[in-house]
Amino acid sequence: MIVVAGEALIDLVPRPAADPAGAPGGGAGGPLPPLLPRLGGGPYNTAVALGRLGTPTAFCSRVSTDGFGTALLDGLRSARVDTSLVQRGPEPTTLAVASVGSDGSAGYGFYAQGTADRLFELPAQLPPSARALALGTCSLVLEPGASAYEALLRREADRGVFTLLDPNIRPPVIPDADAYRTRFARWLPYVSLLKLSEEDARWLGGVPRGPAAVVLTRGGEGLTVRTQAGAEFAVPAAPVDVVDTIGAGDTVNAALLHRLAALDALSERALDALDEERWRDILGFAARAAAVTCSRTGAEPPYEDELS
Repeated sequence: MIVVAGEALIDLVPRPAADPAGAPGGGAGGPLPPLLPRLGGGPYNTAVALGRLGTPTAFCSRVSTDGFGTALLDGLRSARVDTSLVQRGPEPTTLAVASVGSDGSAGYGFYAQGTADRLFELPAQLPPSARALALGTCSLVLEPGASAYEALLRREADRGVFTLLDPNIRPPVIPDADAYRTRFARWLPYVSLLKLSEEDARWLGGVPRGPAAVVLTRGGEGLTVRTQAGAEFAVPAAPVDVVDTIGAGDTVNAALLHRLAALDALSERALDALDEERWRDILGFAARAAAVTCSRTGAEPPYEDELS
């Protein structure tokens, strides 16, 4: 089983301009485009993507008992994700308002004050079958939950669980950039596989060393991996008509873990042993999966049969 820990939220996504049901708008003084509620959150999307790919997956978070929270849990269950590690609370669900650029790139504004995920508590233990733990995004920023997620990362890494970290930097929710960068550096000894976007790397001041491998997503230019031994391999992006990029990086996380699990490579020693052919296979699979997500509105990762 792969455990994904972190926030579940609702993305409010602008209706595509080509949608005949949508209202015109966007111009100065014109009507605003309708916002469509979509299930989301980086870790949530990663868990759903893993479930859709057929990987045994559990989600570990705190989810509201409101209507949005119920819908989020239904989305996990429909993807066959185990929800036994999900904590519940009466606090509201976090909202993320997305803005989509002309190239499909997405920006976000967050409404997270007093929401359920921020009160996440460290679980007593993960299932004995847990082989990997994936974390990232806002859950590692917003206190007091951030400290609990960090403790989970450290505890599971110390007992030999393979860990993936995707910081998925959201500057609007980071109150002190220098403090976050310092904290991020302290996480790296506990990370097996680090996934960064080019934007993340620039914000952090470069691609760090420490994890057994670092996968860098480069948008339309594809994906690159840098190993601890100094090897570097790259694959191009899969061609696609981009609707938006929401959830694309989360899909990459899931695809990497899914493919590594299939190759029995969920350990740092196994990562070190992967050759160029294996890495190109893993990265190519992730690129194809992300392309499917980019072809759809909001975070809608592919099912396994769509990538066969």
